[in-house]
Amino acid sequence: MLTRAEALQRLLAGVTAVAEVETLPTAQCLGRVLAADVASTLDVPPADNAAMDGYALRAAEVGRELPVSQRVPAGHWPEALVDGTAARVFTGATIPPGADAVVMQEHCHVRTDDAGQSWVQAPGDVRPGQHIRRRGEDIQAGATVLPAGTRLNAAALGLAASVGLARLSVRRRLRVALFSTGDELVMPGEPLPPGAIYNSNRFTLRALLEGLGAEVQDLGLVPDRLDATQDALQRAAAQADVIVTSGGVSVGEEDHVKPAVQALGRLDLWQVAIKPGKPFAHGAVRRADGSEALFVGLPGNPVSSFVTFLLLARPLLLARMGAAQAEPARLRLPAAFAWPKADPKREEFVRVRLSEGGTLALYPNQGSGVLSSLAFADALAVLAPGQTVQPGDTLEALWLSDLTC
Repeated sequence: MLTRAEALQRLLAGVTAVAEVETLPTAQCLGRVLAADVASTLDVPPADNAAMDGYALRAAEVGRELPVSQRVPAGHWPEALVDGTAARVFTGATIPPGADAVVMQEHCHVRTDDAGQSWVQAPGDVRPGQHIRRRGEDIQAGATVLPAGTRLNAAALGLAASVGLARLSVRRRLRVALFSTGDELVMPGEPLPPGAIYNSNRFTLRALLEGLGAEVQDLGLVPDRLDATQDALQRAAAQADVIVTSGGVSVGEEDHVKPAVQALGRLDLWQVAIKPGKPFAHGAVRRADGSEALFVGLPGNPVSSFVTFLLLARPLLLARMGAAQAEPARLRLPAAFAWPKADPKREEFVRVRLSEGGTLALYPNQGSGVLSSLAFADALAVLAPGQTVQPGDTLEALWLSDLTC
């Protein structure tokens, strides 16, 4: 069996990103992958502006009453500040030329005389630059604000909009064909015969794929027959960049995915030294024109399928999408549980939750078919082969929120 690190190295070797690029309105690019660096054509902010409501003035002139010579709302261009005066400004308003500080309105004494003239007196401890956001302090013209490979989230879209970009060049969505194998599987809503179970993997994996921004082609359930599995793989390869399956990759007589892939293409990797998730497979399926669709075969047990997707399939899919790989957060926290029986050969990933006391609480049933352990967990505690745990031991935990989006 390969270690997880060895398996990842093989999975990512030689993977190329989808080549097709499209230009879309920025508002439609959520979850897409940037195809080229995005540089700003302007300074942000484009001019010095007020960080809060107040009065713009010269710091050297505080301590005496100053007439208010102009009113500057945000979005309006000011006149130069007349010597010995102040300007009423609002948050985001451009600072009048000649002013070098803003005093919060709460710190000012303001009065209006009989002629209707407003006067303001500020405290004597005002310093130059106070409460002014300088031109270009966020972004300078010419700077790269988003590098190629960025998966565009809400903050990235806002950043692109802040430098005036109405359209972005992004790679087309990755096409992923998904199907499950197993004669015991029944779709929710259908009667459950004796010996059958509902197909949870179809829902879990589809959600994970769509969360990555993939275009999912759901081929449904495939019977436990070699000919049916081969037919499904050929149909999937014809329309998808990557094929993801669950079930049928172990060594049982009814596990047909592995031999079907070997007959139709190649199997590069099978079995990884992790728990749960040992029967993970990777390879490719040939298309009619001689090209290939990548293949990822996940175990059928729900937890094994989920864990191997996050740890192994997800990095491969991101590379195929052209997305920059981001390491998940690895926090080191004390365990609130004992783990006396360790697997001597496999790295283990146990489902834990962060408690109010800042310790990792263990879900009591860590079976590979116990889907409730994933609903409970917010992290996977990583145990090296042979590692036992006593309460208080410091463990490394991978945060699921970083792995499921």
